[in-house]
Amino acid sequence: MSDSPHIFDVNEGNFEQIVIQGSQQRPVLVDFWASWCQPCQMLMPTLAKLAQEYAGRFALAKLNTEENQSIATQFGIRSIPNCKLFLNGQEVDEFSGALPESAIRDFLDKHMPRESDSQVEAALQAFAAGDSASALSLLEQARLSDPGNARITLAMAQIHAAGGGLEAAGAILDSLPAEEQESPEVNALRNQLLFAKDAPKASELQALQARIANDPKDSEARYKLAMFQVQSGDHASAVELLLALMASDRDYSDGAARQALLRLFDMLGDDPLVAQARRRLFNLMH
Repeated sequence: MSDSPHIFDVNEGNFEQIVIQGSQQRPVLVDFWASWCQPCQMLMPTLAKLAQEYAGRFALAKLNTEENQSIATQFGIRSIPNCKLFLNGQEVDEFSGALPESAIRDFLDKHMPRESDSQVEAALQAFAAGDSASALSLLEQARLSDPGNARITLAMAQIHAAGGGLEAAGAILDSLPAEEQESPEVNALRNQLLFAKDAPKASELQALQARIANDPKDSEARYKLAMFQVQSGDHASAVELLLALMASDRDYSDGAARQALLRLFDMLGDDPLVAQARRRLFNLMH
């Protein structure tokens, strides 16, 4: 355990408390390292220095991958050093390798709390209450005061997407700087837009179910029903349908089921559903 209140050694016993729960209060940067890894040893002093300098604006959690292999496997660690940033219980960004201090500062600064974040939160609350117009107005004001805050742009895209404005949401995402385009949050929303584009309307659901009842091998109906389930949040049922479609008609629409599964895995991130479904997909492919 470090003497610093901002630096922690984490393991299977305290990962949930320090990283998942701790990231509800402030960003937590998890440094996946090993004793034999020379770049890891080079990176550690820089991360420790920044944790001290930022004085609690983020926490640094160091995880030895040799001693905690199950966690490293859970988060898909294939090479080290790898640093993943957690916020509100979710992984939101990462970097690999022993980056220079300036690059790590840029990485961290993208995720540090900003004044305009309170406006984003107010906008999302207004949207949750059903007032999309007020939500977008608040976000426009926030963007004028802090045009560099990518959270504002992402929230605007999310609200347009939820209201059916798929093209508008896509255009808003396209306006983000290049360095933001590949963030997990942006990728997840882009995948949501693709699913929404392919999903049938609720009024079509009964007809789709009837088609499948009459012909369980109706690939188009099964695919569309899976898209509807993704949009409805029933991800487990969507995975089952897409895996079944892969098993019976792998080449349907140029491999649409496999592509949809990969997008869904990307969108769900560390959801426990993903690891098992990935193994089943691998077995089907091989």
